Amino acid sequence: MNSKSMANHSSITSSKGSTLALYALTLGAFAIGMTEFIIMGLLPDVASNLHVSIPSAGLLITGYALGVAVGAPFITIATHRMQRKALLILLMLIFITGNVLAALAPNYEILMVARIVAALTHGSFFGVGSVVAAELVPKEKRAGAIAIMFTGLTLANILGVPIGTFLGQSFGWRSTFWVISVVGLIALLGVMLLVPKVKAAQSSLRQELGVLKRPTVHVALLMTVFGFGGVFTAFTYITPILVDITGFSPGSVSYILVLFGIGITIGNIYGGKLADKRLLPSLTWILVSLAIILALFSLTDQNKIMALITVFILGIAAFGTVPGLQLHMLNTAKEAPTLASTLNIAAFNLGNALGAYLGGVVIDMNIGGGLHAVPWVASLVTVAGILFTLWGMQQNKKKSN
Repeated sequence: MNSKSMANHSSITSSKGSTLALYALTLGAFAIGMTEFIIMGLLPDVASNLHVSIPSAGLLITGYALGVAVGAPFITIATHRMQRKALLILLMLIFITGNVLAALAPNYEILMVARIVAALTHGSFFGVGSVVAAELVPKEKRAGAIAIMFTGLTLANILGVPIGTFLGQSFGWRSTFWVISVVGLIALLGVMLLVPKVKAAQSSLRQELGVLKRPTVHVALLMTVFGFGGVFTAFTYITPILVDITGFSPGSVSYILVLFGIGITIGNIYGGKLADKRLLPSLTWILVSLAIILALFSLTDQNKIMALITVFILGIAAFGTVPGLQLHMLNTAKEAPTLASTLNIAAFNLGNALGAYLGGVVIDMNIGGGLHAVPWVASLVTVAGILFTLWGMQQNKKKSN
């Protein structure tokens, strides 16, 4: 075999290895995404079994979100000098422990602790995983690699949550957490065997924290909070919109959400491809499309066929933003990629929480007709994200000049 053939063979082998490593990260993302969203489908079962009210069981979702938002930066800072593959392994071990504890939880309080333990790994796994995924491929394919990893999160919505809900309703809610623990174990083995060693951060912790003083980083975080916050302003209340306004039966909503899930998978993949070509311009146009679709939803939600089409397109536009927002943060804080990437995951969750809260305020106060106005308000939140993105583009132009 001549040197050229050997080089080609090495390149092919490396490419296959990178693909398998990305799949291992994707499976980890799938398990974590399933843990995040599954409690929504099991609320009545958990509440009944642990003898708590539905609102109290709902706090298990809030506890998880707070665990992500608060825990992510602290975990990242504490493990700053840790080699990234070793950190991913540690995170998966903690994640599995949290889910096993959830499956064994004898009462509500222990289950809450278990949820928070699992949540502590969420932001750091996606943050570190994004950095590792980006380093597995050539520079021009970084957003696409991040998108592949985040596909695990979208598949968790399409497949994981419906299957987990079915298992929980059929065999008890604890069975779902056992299954998630097994998926997490498989992902752990995949990371151990397939993900190559990636060097730890080379900068000091002081240098990394210093990056966070930059206005460009602040704007990037605001882009994520508001750019994606509009999605959850509407999506949190998608079931009452489809049932009370559109006229679908409650039982059919789960099938419609599968359609939404297919849309977000498509959007995630193609959003990554577009971000690799022209990052901020493509991100801006995707956000503009998202704002328009959300605004139109306030009209199309009154017709079943149009509502279905809108939900599908909404899914595409919603997750079309994710790879671009994550890659922009990596580019903005190159000296502190792990911390910045993890904070951006926390920003996604903060946007989710704020969006859900804002939508609830609109409904409770009957602003603009309450539920009817939620898509419009969601659109306005996204418009704020567009303005921050345009600001970010201006900062980039000044920096390049």
